[in-house]
Amino acid sequence: MAGMSERGTSETDAPQIEQALKEAVREARIEAAERSAVIVDLRDADVARLELLNDALDPLFREIPGDVELFDRGVSKGDVPRLWVDVVAHVEMGRDKRQYRFVQDTRYGRAVLAESYEVPALVEAIRRYVASRLVERERALSDDAGRGVAQSVLRRNRRQRHWRTVRTFVYGLIAGVAVLVALAMLSNPHP
Repeated sequence: MAGMSERGTSETDAPQIEQALKEAVREARIEAAERSAVIVDLRDADVARLELLNDALDPLFREIPGDVELFDRGVSKGDVPRLWVDVVAHVEMGRDKRQYRFVQDTRYGRAVLAESYEVPALVEAIRRYVASRLVERERALSDDAGRGVAQSVLRRNRRQRHWRTVRTFVYGLIAGVAVLVALAMLSNPHP
């Protein structure tokens, strides 16, 4: 078996097999690069759709008073692009990459507030959400002002600190008198 290597192929076939393997690896790398480019293109398409929705929300957010700091709107471009409405609510693209999903994070998980393929329908859902958040804020502020919750909490804390100070002074006074009496008894010899 002259001219045959241990694997059963001739020595002249080895460079051809090596070239074929190199070509296959090169083609596999090209395919992987194209797939990753497609994924990047899909993510860019998601970001573009979310930015269109963000632009459609501009008139709504211009109506919000300047002193209200509940909403922090912006598009995040992570693995899953999102349009944040506030700290707990955001819009992301659905599984088919055409549907908008308006989602709110709750302590029990995510709640889907609205789903739509159309921008105006989602703008309306976000408008309702913003209105409900503004009403919640007004109620919270009016409850605090009407009941004086903050003032009563401050008064109670102040009273507690005052009595704690008085109690500490009295305990210190008693301990000081006891130490003085003990020293007087120890320094005065008994007959």
